[in-house]
Amino acid sequence: MEWINNLFFGGGVAHSILLIALVIAVGIALGKIRIAGISLGITWILFVGIALSHFGMRIDPSTLHFVKEFGLILFVYSIGLQVGPSFFSSLKKGGLTLNMLASAIVFLGVGIAYILHVATGIPITTMVGILSGAVTNTPGLGAAQQAYSDMTGINDPSIPLGYAVAYPLGVIGIIVSIMAMRFFFRIKLDREAAAANHGDHDDTGAQRISIVLENPVIAGRTVGDISGLIDRTFVVSRVCHQSDGRTEIASNSTELNLGDKLFVIAAHKDEEALVAFLGHKIDMDFSEWEKLDSQFISRRVMITKPELNGKRLGDLRLRSTYGINITRVNRAGVDLVANRNLQLQMGDRVTLVGTETGVAEATKVLGNSMRRLREPNLIPIFVGIFLGVLLGSIPIMLPGIPQPLKLGLAGGPLIVSILISRFGPQYKVVTYTTMSANLMLREIGIALFLAGVGLGAGEGFVETIVDGGGYKWIGYGVIITMVPLLLVGVVGRLFYKINYFTLAGLLAGSMTDPPALAYSNAVAGNDLPAVGYATVYPLTMFLRILTAQLLILFAAA
Repeated sequence: MEWINNLFFGGGVAHSILLIALVIAVGIALGKIRIAGISLGITWILFVGIALSHFGMRIDPSTLHFVKEFGLILFVYSIGLQVGPSFFSSLKKGGLTLNMLASAIVFLGVGIAYILHVATGIPITTMVGILSGAVTNTPGLGAAQQAYSDMTGINDPSIPLGYAVAYPLGVIGIIVSIMAMRFFFRIKLDREAAAANHGDHDDTGAQRISIVLENPVIAGRTVGDISGLIDRTFVVSRVCHQSDGRTEIASNSTELNLGDKLFVIAAHKDEEALVAFLGHKIDMDFSEWEKLDSQFISRRVMITKPELNGKRLGDLRLRSTYGINITRVNRAGVDLVANRNLQLQMGDRVTLVGTETGVAEATKVLGNSMRRLREPNLIPIFVGIFLGVLLGSIPIMLPGIPQPLKLGLAGGPLIVSILISRFGPQYKVVTYTTMSANLMLREIGIALFLAGVGLGAGEGFVETIVDGGGYKWIGYGVIITMVPLLLVGVVGRLFYKINYFTLAGLLAGSMTDPPALAYSNAVAGNDLPAVGYATVYPLTMFLRILTAQLLILFAAA
């Protein structure tokens, strides 16, 4: 049975593939186990890799290095594609406060890690590993490893060792911090839910409003006229004329008169000004409009034609050509007001309202082919990876640092993917990937990366914990995890009066930690934690990756 021994403990391509597949399969299976509702998830791959490596199952270093780095690139690139469209918008308005607080958590954690490094004498490489594990951020681990490798030409096994030791209590510490905020401020969940329902609105999302026209200045003017009279984001979808009770799809030439009822789609932030300008708001349910305009149909249609990618909605002239209205555009689960300057993207779902014939003709123009969306757009992905690796390899000289700074194989692809997914449609670049395709790319990438890290870190892991003082790293990790969360959580609640559910999402997002988000969602019973998480996630992920390698480079210099 020598061949079996060689397959598991020998070398070659078959040995490498078998070992990586075994580590990933067992790790994912163990990740489904929950204790007290908490699971370490895919991170089990790391621990399985460490265990097998400890017992002598190892891979050729060059093969291991390739698997690890390629997995990291796939992972961070898919993250960038996902968060890119919302990255810049998340920095605006209400999101600015949340991102400011999340950034404070990031920098506090980095500061505490550096203080512990100075106070304890633990090498900065080990402390950065502890930091990445304590904040449950795997891309930060990859960025730190890659920065150290670029600087020295060798790998430091203490980085993944520190990560593996600190990670388990990092996951638990985040959830405990969220629970502690609830206990400290004596949060009543029903009161928080009531306050959220009363006061929380989406400033940019589409709102349905029914308005009776009472402004005599507008009487006799057309829908096209009023669009130029008030600088607000809105669409007049339907008009019910007072004179004869007739309901019609609003076009630019539709004439308005006093007493007409208007069905308007507007951004929440513009609702008050719009109602004051037109007349007064009435409590008219959408179902009543559907009864009035029974001759019209409403249908959601997917944008699937590549030539429409990046085009402005007004350029399609669907209203004048087919007599239909586009009232809303749903992008990544968010309803946007369909103003004429809105740029369309592949995968957008638009709401068409009009006659059956008009809607059918407009559908042909837009595509609505699910088969087209399922076809992978591989050229933008691999061109983006090429540009990301190129960007990450550019040396940047900074004063006082002997070694040039590089964004690396984590930072470069992340930045490029964010920029491509956000601005690509403006230059006719199709960046759309289905959610399942993006998730598959991301999960394969992180699985390969964690398997590579684990198989490379297993040698000496037990000795480090038992004889090398590694047990102390757990305590350092808990400090790095909980102190920033509790401090910023108190500031957010006391000074910014942030709703507890949103605050929970903020704390989970600042650590890019899905288990904490799952716990917060279960407690809240609404989507406020998810909104807070999504608002801070893009910037936090970027800062986690950047600060990890900066800490290595600056401290080592």
